[in-house]
Amino acid sequence: MTGIATGDRAAVTVPDKLVVHGADRLEGHFRVPGAKNAVLPMIAAALLTHEPCHLTNVPAIEDVEIMLELVRRLGAHVDYDRRASTLSITADNITSFEPDAEVVNEMRASFLVAGPLLSRFGEFRCVHPGGCDLGIRPVNVDVQGFQAMGATVETEQSSYIANAPPRLQGARIYLDYPSHTGTEDLIMAACLAEGTTTIVHASREPEVLDLVQLLKSMGARIRGEGTSIIEVVGRQELHGAGHHVLPDRLVAGTFAIAATMCGGEVELADVHTEDLEPVLHKLAGVGAAIEQNDEHVTIRSDGELTATEVQSMPHPGFPTDKQAEMGALLTQAHGESVVVERVFDRRFGYAAALQKLGADIIVDGTRAVIRGPTVLHGAELTVGNDLRSGAAMILAGLVARGGTTIDGIHFIRRGYQDLAGDLVALGASIDVVGSIQPRIPG
Repeated sequence: MTGIATGDRAAVTVPDKLVVHGADRLEGHFRVPGAKNAVLPMIAAALLTHEPCHLTNVPAIEDVEIMLELVRRLGAHVDYDRRASTLSITADNITSFEPDAEVVNEMRASFLVAGPLLSRFGEFRCVHPGGCDLGIRPVNVDVQGFQAMGATVETEQSSYIANAPPRLQGARIYLDYPSHTGTEDLIMAACLAEGTTTIVHASREPEVLDLVQLLKSMGARIRGEGTSIIEVVGRQELHGAGHHVLPDRLVAGTFAIAATMCGGEVELADVHTEDLEPVLHKLAGVGAAIEQNDEHVTIRSDGELTATEVQSMPHPGFPTDKQAEMGALLTQAHGESVVVERVFDRRFGYAAALQKLGADIIVDGTRAVIRGPTVLHGAELTVGNDLRSGAAMILAGLVARGGTTIDGIHFIRRGYQDLAGDLVALGASIDVVGSIQPRIPG
């Protein structure tokens, strides 16, 4: 992200390196912020109307900054108050249909603007998106859907060029894989299409449902969200609306896993307990006591854990974004655990870091066997470019002997507001070493 200018936003420093000394127990209360994977498509959805869209409970994370920079460069007006967690976007003066390549290269979710641009303006040109290195993550689900709706999409070596007739046409679209970003992109494209679009094998993730609620508030006609078949009846135009972003189940999952592996008692506030069920189910299975009450979840653990099997799957299965952290937890469980990754082909990038700490983990393709409990010892680690692996390294450091130095920690800010600081507030011992100018000043 280096080199992306941000105009009126003041630069601040953020940690570049952490030394994790550990945590005997985690105790306390943590309020879960808004969901990254919900707010990013909502920012794109604001491009569907010339009227203002207002969001609350917006997390102060780097991915939000990247997405806002993207729509700014398209011509949208953005008013973002990080302290108040509020955001307003007005797309009444879009001057470009080509998302800035420098920004798109940073994040795959940036391709979410393609559907709104094509649906409202009839064209877009976009380079292949970047993001976390998790293996093959094509956007062909989106592209094939656009083509089914009547768009012409030319694929060049490094970019896509799309044009549509005056309006996209409703179509029946079968997704080879229930991609959440693909589902979201096609839903948004269908909102202004002529006729009815039916998306079969659609994603059922909570963040997709939250986007649909915003779109309905904007006047979209959508039904079937939460099932594998979603129908969208296109309208001539949408209007502005307001929406409160749902809590981030993935951030909540990180703290639930941390409390289970370290021992202690942590209350998570502002959570949708049903969205967290796959993670809580596994944590109860390894030895945690779970208490749920309205929008609160309390995790109690004595740190005595039992081995289990984890298979990551599309929702409502166990989320792939929690697989690395569960891998860290299972190094402390008694017995042999098996972890199977069924979503991304390179999600075990964290295994080498755990092995460096002393973990007994053997990876064979998309399957890993973890034997425990093993005594982990501090070492020097580097996050790389997968924020979930970075979170797993921090959690492993919480149970390791001696200091675990983790470099490149700024990458974790893509999905967490202040993971280290929030863990310290619960009793962890983590030191910040040095600082850098953030790649997207916040």
